[in-house]
Amino acid sequence: MNPRHKLDYYEKDLKRCCHCSMCKFIPLIQVKDARYTQVCPAISQKDFHAYCAGGKLHAALSLLEGRIEPDADLLDVVYRCSTCGGCDVSCKHNRDLEPLEVLFALRAHLVSTGVGPLPEHEPILMGIRNYDNVWQQPRQARGRWAKDAGVKVLPKQSAEVLYFAGCTYSLNRQLTGVARKTVALMKSAGVDVGVLGEEEPCCGSPAFTIGDHELFMEKAAANIAMFNRLGIKRLVTSCAGCFGVMSGKYPAVGDMSFEVVPAVSFIEELVREGGIRLTHPVNMTVTYHDPCHLGRQSEPYIPWEGRELKKLNSVVVHDPPKEYRRGTKGVYDAPREVLAAVPGLTLTEMKRIREYSFCCGSGGGVKSAFPEFALTAARERVAEAEETGVRAIVTACPWCEANLADGLAAGESGMELFDLVDIVTRAMGGE
Repeated sequence: MNPRHKLDYYEKDLKRCCHCSMCKFIPLIQVKDARYTQVCPAISQKDFHAYCAGGKLHAALSLLEGRIEPDADLLDVVYRCSTCGGCDVSCKHNRDLEPLEVLFALRAHLVSTGVGPLPEHEPILMGIRNYDNVWQQPRQARGRWAKDAGVKVLPKQSAEVLYFAGCTYSLNRQLTGVARKTVALMKSAGVDVGVLGEEEPCCGSPAFTIGDHELFMEKAAANIAMFNRLGIKRLVTSCAGCFGVMSGKYPAVGDMSFEVVPAVSFIEELVREGGIRLTHPVNMTVTYHDPCHLGRQSEPYIPWEGRELKKLNSVVVHDPPKEYRRGTKGVYDAPREVLAAVPGLTLTEMKRIREYSFCCGSGGGVKSAFPEFALTAARERVAEAEETGVRAIVTACPWCEANLADGLAAGESGMELFDLVDIVTRAMGGE
């Protein structure tokens, strides 16, 4: 296991948490409405300190020092969390700690010691091991969405750009249209694009977030080696989860000879350079939901080596200076710039956006183990969207799309839900 995946690597962070509760809320200066102050779906539902990042850091320290033994209550606290990273961004507004990395290390510790994960997570891990996808579908089903797309198939052919659909866009029949539309618009722009078809592997993100870091390292290393062999210049993916792990975690696993680009950024580039033209009006008012893995979690974690020094016996400084992932460098502008380029379309923002966006509630294995938790979080996000008075929610993540769709179905708002590529396709004159 990578040393940075071990709990004792973060012992100093565990001891420095002062339980200020910043991890529960967006920073005060960012609050636009008293109703929308919380950033953590777990604390918004459970309203008990143990479920926030500070509570988990306290539990991790107690576990590390042998003051507690893992039990069902601890597993509930650790896994009733979407690992959205909202706590991490808010904490860093005031402190320089790594609560999200601690949570991942805590889950890895529970899995490596045989305590975790939860039984509901085992099918996900089994699917990755046996079928190379989280849905336990036959490998040959992976490429069905692309059979009539007229696109190159690697490695039999070669291409400058690899389109990586991901498990969910490949295998969820309600969402495969996103992959087909993305490849179609790339081809229409003259992009030299190819796919892996049934040879496309799982990115390994669910294994990492659930805590099976050995499985993740195995998948990531094999994937990097395969992508390097393909000779591609860019890997484009529509899945926010795939992009988040490939851009944020893969660099620590191995050297990559290619650039990882989210589909929304690639589309923005094509629109800006004239490769695709948005000429058909889409007369609609929409709001945009920032996926966690496309936004605050897509920044690479930068390892640091050096000395810690104390000034005035209390202020910790690092020599050399330590770089922190604060969520500000995520993919926020590209989708908004694409929407701004669509004639007839108006974007109205929610109260919590960009690095302070409220999670849809689907990530971190929550939807599998605690479906009611995921649905409640989705309903809260839908309610926030409803207050804007818009007709539709636009996003760019299969997990967000699936969970927000459930949230919409549970209410009576009448709002629609679109992937960004749906809007772009319509603006290009398609359906």
